[in-house]
Amino acid sequence: MTYFVGLDVGLEETSVCIIDSEGRTIREVKVSTEPTAIRSALEGYADRLERVGVEASSLGIWLYRELSPAGLPIIVVEARHMRVSLSTMRNKTDRNDARGIAQMMRLGWYRAVHVKNMEMQKMRTLLAHRKLLKRKLIDIENHIRGALRAYGLLVGTVGRGGYEARVRELLERCDPIFVMTIEAMLDVRRAIFEGFERLHKVVLLAVQHDPVCRRLMTVPGVGPIAALSFKVGVDDPRRFARSRTVGAHFGLTPRRHQSGTSIDFEGRITKQGDVAVREALCEAAASLLLRVRTWSALRAWGLRIAKRSSMLCAIVAVARKLASILHRMWVSETDFHVGFGAKVTQRLRLKPAQ
Repeated sequence: MTYFVGLDVGLEETSVCIIDSEGRTIREVKVSTEPTAIRSALEGYADRLERVGVEASSLGIWLYRELSPAGLPIIVVEARHMRVSLSTMRNKTDRNDARGIAQMMRLGWYRAVHVKNMEMQKMRTLLAHRKLLKRKLIDIENHIRGALRAYGLLVGTVGRGGYEARVRELLERCDPIFVMTIEAMLDVRRAIFEGFERLHKVVLLAVQHDPVCRRLMTVPGVGPIAALSFKVGVDDPRRFARSRTVGAHFGLTPRRHQSGTSIDFEGRITKQGDVAVREALCEAAASLLLRVRTWSALRAWGLRIAKRSSMLCAIVAVARKLASILHRMWVSETDFHVGFGAKVTQRLRLKPAQ
């Protein structure tokens, strides 16, 4: 007799449900969210466990890394797929969720999530922290600009390094109370800027010593952030059988809705997968089309799309094509050539986004 286990993970407690191959409940228990406690709850059934399911989350990934080396056949299930499955239950409780996850494991109706290795997870955390500081830095700068604009003081176009000096120059004609409030914001902005600079240097250092990122950066428009984001998002290039599916994995393909013969239309992109990778690819595509002046077949292809459609559609189409090209370069260990995009275009036959 084989058994299937569902784990509904909470911050403090985890609901465990064990069922057999006929769907009968064998054991239900609540334990603390610790690998040792979960192993103890499954100890009497460890040699007969077929699958152990857990929802994709930060704690779920942590439990996977802790329980998988112990020999448990644990599987991380996609959160969106699991939410749709569990929504059919009348009452949502931790006990019912664990039951539902166990039934998903028994029926095989689940979609497993690829768990990145620890090194890629650290790089992802680094990129996330850098992005957060950059966003807060822009918010504070825009807030200061708005506060000064109410008094007729315009910061104007100034670099990030000379921003604080320009603001202090404008404060010379203001009253002390207003100066004090702006200086408090400048102090916070300086601390965030210093932290952002430190993290940015770490990113550049990591890219400098990574041969894969250096190879990906041979593509025009792809910088250190885009290269590292793509590598972290893909993690293992061999898990994609075809390069043309990488763009769809990161949500860069049109959404389609079909019902019968009367309803069939394509919408905007699906926006599935890693948001950071999708943003990095779109930024690289925009840089290729709007800033890079060096000719390449990929840029010429994107500009033709922009001419007959719009620049936004061209950016999305080029971002999708970049995902395929970067993956193929990674797998084949070849650098980018300016005429390479034309061959990839003919082979992949990618359509521009609607």
